[in-house]
Formats: sequence, C-alpha cells, structure tokens
Amino acid sequence: MYLRPHCGLFSAGVGARSPRQVGGRVKVAVFGLGYVGTVTAGVLASNGHDVVGVDIDASKVASVEAGRSPVVEPGLDAAVSAGVASDKLRATTDVGQALEGAEASLICVGTPSSPQGSSDLSHITRAVSDIARALAQSDHTTSRQHTLVVRSTVPPGTLVDLVMPLLAEQLHGSAVSVGLGICPEFLREGTAISDFYDAPLMVVGTEDPMVAKVMANLFYFLDSPIQIVPISVAEALKGACNAFHATKISFANEVGRLFRHLGVDSRMVMQLLCQDSKLNISPAYLRPGFAFGGSCLPKDLRSLLYVARMNSLDLPLLSGALASNRLSVNEVVMRVVASDASSVALLGLSFKAESDDLRESPFVDLAETLIGKGFDLRIFDPLVDSTALVGANLRYVDAKLPHLSKVLTSDPVEALRGAEIALVSSSDCRVVDALTKNPPATTIDLCGHLGSAVEALPGYQGVAW
Repeated sequence: MYLRPHCGLFSAGVGARSPRQVGGRVKVAVFGLGYVGTVTAGVLASNGHDVVGVDIDASKVASVEAGRSPVVEPGLDAAVSAGVASDKLRATTDVGQALEGAEASLICVGTPSSPQGSSDLSHITRAVSDIARALAQSDHTTSRQHTLVVRSTVPPGTLVDLVMPLLAEQLHGSAVSVGLGICPEFLREGTAISDFYDAPLMVVGTEDPMVAKVMANLFYFLDSPIQIVPISVAEALKGACNAFHATKISFANEVGRLFRHLGVDSRMVMQLLCQDSKLNISPAYLRPGFAFGGSCLPKDLRSLLYVARMNSLDLPLLSGALASNRLSVNEVVMRVVASDASSVALLGLSFKAESDDLRESPFVDLAETLIGKGFDLRIFDPLVDSTALVGANLRYVDAKLPHLSKVLTSDPVEALRGAEIALVSSSDCRVVDALTKNPPATTIDLCGHLGSAVEALPGYQGVAW
C-alpha cells in the first residue's frame, strides 16, 4: 500500500482551482446514510454517477433499496426513488460489495460531540478501517488507485493523525494506492438539495492531483469551481463557518435583549445594519490579526455594556469581545517574554494605517506593557511625531506613554538597530525595506500585509498564522 504523494506538479492553495470539471461517470461508495450521506448519494446518482450507499443500519439500507429516503428532507425521496429506478443508486451493509470497481469513497458518517465536547471520531475510525480492509482483501476487483474523501465535519489534524495511520496499518503490503482528501459540506436540513447545487463554497483539501481530478469529475454538474486548499485548511473551514454563524445569532439576540428594554425595535436596527455591505455584512474585519482599538470601537462597546448593566442585563458575547481583545495583546507579550530577548522594535504605533491617532491603540498598550516589564523598546511609526500631537491624542499618550519622545525614532533602521525582535503593524515601504535589509532574529507580523519578501525572512512569525 502507498499513499499517493504530492507530485510537485500540483499546488494546493487558497484560490487554486481543480482540473476542469469534465464529467464522466464515476463509481462511488458513500459511507453513512444520514442527512449528508443520503443527500450526497441521491444528488450524485441524479447526475449520472453509479452510487452505492453503505451503512451499518440495515433499516436505512432497506429504505434506500426500496426507493425511499431514510431521512426526511424535501425532494430527497424523489431523488432516491429516481436513482434506484435508473439503477444508478443502490445500498448495502457489505463494504466489500460496495467497493467492487469503485473509484472513490466518500465518508459521510456522524461525528457527534463527546461528553467532554470533543468530536467523537469513532464512526470515522470504523469507516476508514472497513474501507482499508476491503481494499486490501479485494484489490483484484477494486481499482488499484482509490480516492478516499471525508465529507464529515472533523477537527484539524484528523486526516494526518487518524486516517493516514489507519490506512497505513490496514493496507500494509497491499498494491492499492490511496489518495486522500476532505470535502466539507455546507448543507442545511430542510434545504439540503438546493444547497448542494448552490453551495456557498466548494472546497477540497488535498495534496494529490488525482483526488482533485476525481472530485472535479464527481461534481462536474456544479457551476462553482472547486477550490483546492491544504487538508488542514479544509478541515478547519466548517468549524470556523459554524462558529461564525453561532456568533452572528448570539450577537443579534444580545442586542435584541438590550434594545427591547430601551423600547427600541431591534428588528429594524438589524435590518438597517445588514444594509451596510461595506463594513457590516462583508469581509471587512474578518482577517486574523491583532487587537482592535481606536476612538470608536472600544468606547462604543463599553457604552453598550454599561447600558446593559444599568438594566441588569448580561451580554456575555459582547463582554467577551473586550476580554478576547485584551488576550490578543497579552499573547504577543507572552511570546516576547518567552523569547528571552531584551531589545524590541515596535514598528507601528497608531491604531490603524494612514493615521496618527493613538487613542486606545492596542499598540500603545503593547508598548506600555513591554516597557513596564523592563524591555528596551524603540518605536517607529511613519505618521507619528511626538512633537505634533495635540488634544485628546496628546492627553492619551501622556497618560499611557509619558516618555514616548524618548523611545520614538524617526527611522525604522534606527528602531531595528540591535533589536532581537520586531513587532510589526505598519506596512509602510520604509518599514518593509528596513526589515528585509536588517532583519532581526524574530519578526512577528501583527498586520498580515508585509508581503512575501518579509514573510520569507528567517524567524518570521504571523501573529495568528
């Protein structure tokens, strides 16, 4: 047995596209006949593929064999019935029978929560072990090149830490070549079939060009091109999406609880909020990076929380936003402390680019904390001149960094001189040039906009990547 390696002709990265979907009949075994598996089997059969559904539950298998869906989902009975009638869909409890001549296996089994909250991967373990044993025992009736793709929602590391070792153990000595991938599903109960045809994302995580080709053929009927990404990215994607959905629901409910007490129609507030597609319902603010700051976000969030307290209301999501923001600063401080460095350069001090506003800048907090811990800190910001600060901006700095003029430099090269670590939030061309010409031992990128030349430096680290 061997896992098909990355051959060097195929680059898996965000935005990469699979080989062109060309169609062609694929014989595929779908493991698990719950919502995801039955929908997947029914839709693939409806589009000309030879599909065998596999489940340990004989009643589910019997239901499919009789042309009925084992789960309630609009339109699914018709798809299953048509698939069985056309001989494109059948079901079995026999794994070996399902894999006879199969080019691919799709694992769609459940991964429920354990009592501790972790994903229970026992169904994944069983399905992979059953597939591997059947491939090893029946390679004379099975394609010697097999594609195994997980559709179930699993935590990052599952394919490398669980699936690969299981395959290696079960297929040791076999001539079967297995290519691995993961294709997260975005199907909602009640609209699963329409979601399949019009999915918000079509992603396959793999490093194997053959897997990408098989999946392109399998989903040839979809309008959206498949995006090929690293396995770990595809594993993490579904969890991130659902966490975001849960956060959005909680946010709408929290502001609703608050505004109801104030006599405000929260439905109208949220309806107007959703009309802003520039900042609110958009990719804005959804890049991993450093803490938020400035004269608006912290102030207005604190104001909302104060109003909630005055009305005896608990808004844990919004309260957690402030706590999480502070943790973003603390985590960077702890990385600096753990490095045993003594000299630090902070490149960028204002709360955002193209501004000299230092009010509630998280970088001012970072500087204050590092100075308080005894680090030799030098700061450069292309727009900050300590002699030109006025008004609230000046008062804030005087309170937080009264000795700013002593640590602020006018040149990034000067700030980097002797520094063992650079903490970088500014992507100003002078900063990038100084970093590439005078790189410190460690560069921690706080903004994600420094470019490939800086990211290629030895000792480069992203704040959240």
